[in-house]
Amino acid sequence: MVNNARDEILGKMKRAPKKEVPSRPSLPPYRTLAMDKEQLVVEFTRILVEETGVVHRVKDYQAALDKLTEVAREEGLKKVMATTDDVTARLDLPSWGKKNNVQVMTPRDFPDRNSYRDAVFDVADAGITGADFAVAESGTLGLIHNRDQARLVSLAPILHIAVVPVDRIVPVYEQVIEKVFGNKVGRTDRSPLPSQFVFITGPSMTGDIQGVLFKGMHGPRKVIVILVG
Repeated sequence: MVNNARDEILGKMKRAPKKEVPSRPSLPPYRTLAMDKEQLVVEFTRILVEETGVVHRVKDYQAALDKLTEVAREEGLKKVMATTDDVTARLDLPSWGKKNNVQVMTPRDFPDRNSYRDAVFDVADAGITGADFAVAESGTLGLIHNRDQARLVSLAPILHIAVVPVDRIVPVYEQVIEKVFGNKVGRTDRSPLPSQFVFITGPSMTGDIQGVLFKGMHGPRKVIVILVG
């Protein structure tokens, strides 16, 4: 009886007339699309702060290290897990850690995945990453995950610190999706599609059945962004 019903449903699906997939509509006139770079920085900062994120603006990477030192002292950081992406590589975090009595670990320091997972969940006081994009319309970070940008570093510790060049701020989500994934015709390069990509808007948040929101349930309780430039 169950198989007959299943076959009937599948048969109807196969016999259903095929419809063309509608073309993607043009981007609506979001106000962020008309903003210049400085206005995008202000908008990104405003919205992320509304989401209880913290934003610091610095002029260059040396100033970013100085701000990171302040944050480490304020938050009492002793051990951090850092990615080795193109942004964090410019900071030379292991050298910074030695100067400031902070142990800087990276996923490459561990012999296997289990020991790395134990460290990032149970040992690290914070995760430090770069970011590939920042979306002004929603105060959102976009991270492409690969061997240099390990996913758990931004998701497991209770504090996530992201260092973001201001020239990576874009007006709207759609521009990020098009740049990262695109379609076969629209892709501007031949780089492989990422296996994982994540959008982060402030601390992790969930809600119960009554709609009461709670931050920090399944990820960082605090997100600090250091904008460089």
